[in-house]
Amino acid sequence: MFLDNGVEFSLKVLINKEKNKVLFAEVDSDFAEVLLSFLTLPLGTIARVLKKHYGDKDATTPVNIGSLTTLYDGLSNLESINVQSPFRKSMLLYPVSSFEGECRKLKLDISDPLTVTYFSCPDWNCTHRWSKMAMRGDTTGTCVCGKMKNKSVCLDESETAVHGSGGVFTIKTTSFLISDDLRMVPNVAVGFVQTLRNLGITDTKGAELRNVTFGFNEVMDLLKASLMSRTPLTDLILNKTKVYDDFVRLKYDAGISFQEKEKSEATKKMNIRLVVKKSNNKLLFAQADDDFVDFLFSFLTIPLGGVECLLGSNTCLKSIDNLYKSIADFIDDKYWVSPSIKNRVMKPNLPKGYVSEGTILPLSEQVTLYYHRDMNQKKEWLSYSIGKKSGWVGEMVFSRGQENFVRGTKMYMVIDDLTVTPMCMTSTLSILKKMEIPLSDVKEVEVHVGLQEALSILKASLTSTSALTDGLKINSMLKKKPNHASAFIRRFAQLFN
Repeated sequence: MFLDNGVEFSLKVLINKEKNKVLFAEVDSDFAEVLLSFLTLPLGTIARVLKKHYGDKDATTPVNIGSLTTLYDGLSNLESINVQSPFRKSMLLYPVSSFEGECRKLKLDISDPLTVTYFSCPDWNCTHRWSKMAMRGDTTGTCVCGKMKNKSVCLDESETAVHGSGGVFTIKTTSFLISDDLRMVPNVAVGFVQTLRNLGITDTKGAELRNVTFGFNEVMDLLKASLMSRTPLTDLILNKTKVYDDFVRLKYDAGISFQEKEKSEATKKMNIRLVVKKSNNKLLFAQADDDFVDFLFSFLTIPLGGVECLLGSNTCLKSIDNLYKSIADFIDDKYWVSPSIKNRVMKPNLPKGYVSEGTILPLSEQVTLYYHRDMNQKKEWLSYSIGKKSGWVGEMVFSRGQENFVRGTKMYMVIDDLTVTPMCMTSTLSILKKMEIPLSDVKEVEVHVGLQEALSILKASLTSTSALTDGLKINSMLKKKPNHASAFIRRFAQLFN
């Protein structure tokens, strides 16, 4: 379990008692920044921290975020022979956020970051000692000079997120109003009436003010509810037993809108084979190469704000959509510690080394760390910014460059909920036998997945446990496809001839 550091936040909450509904909460910048930090969390981190925090204590309502939880669990169970290296697998299971330095400065950091250790060449006179610096677990930690990179280099966070305003994301003196569906506005940034309208509030009849305290557990509950409910504040403050009621209604919306739509026709295509039950067009599983599996695993590295950017604030996670859109619509640059912070939250880059080779999604990397050294004092350190301290500065690159997460020349089975396992003919046959599906009722359909289909699968994975069926619109697709025997089915048939 997490270590609860005893941090508490005080919220002034306006409640409509007649409707049993939270109208809005007034919060300080510390709490607002924690809420904004939700957008900086990679999807893999969200799956991991929720599973770690809740565990099996609430078996009646397991914390499964669409198909992301099963995607994460499938990766956890994938044997090392199927991944490029334990280092690459660890990068997916414990993805680093490009906001790692900022989040460490928050009053409460829920990302549960691992302590990352960096290593350079032990020879101080080596001119290559810092280039392609190794991380703990990286099997390629050999310097150009031939020595093992085993000298640890400390990370100096004192230069990270230090602003004259005292804030991390927003100006310290700013307070905010947050609606029940997580729209956020600065406290009376415009007229009083307009501020309420911006929150979607038209009637305050029967309103009552209540002081509420949020600690670590409540913030974790808010993260969970923001992904599963359209009214997370009401669910947490007034109806704690109904946090998941709206989750049933958060159905996958087939509508897709994304920033890079005009480039969709120019992207490469991934080929997968859908194995379907003929009688009802139900997807049994998909047979895919490593490029498609690599694409799926890349979901775990994308921060929530990055997903919002890719999907044009249309993710089916309506509370998170509202929070993201508030940044563009209501929170002016003057409330942020810098315009660059706002831009990074809205369109975050991935840390260096996290964009795999041949990725189909329009993802980009950023320089995460800088290497410094003081020749006179024989000191070296890393920081998230160039900083003002003396020392030679260079870009710190810890990866071997772009490469895939999983090994090639192998076929994989992908279940509808994005569980990935190596493809095995005997185990596949056992699955069909267990489901009592005769081969005569099985067909195979080849599908080409481009950018538009890829983003549709990403969107479906956030709320649906049938991400492939919903993301690829399989039911409508199969109505247009002719039925015919496939190579897959013929291979199975040959086993019985």
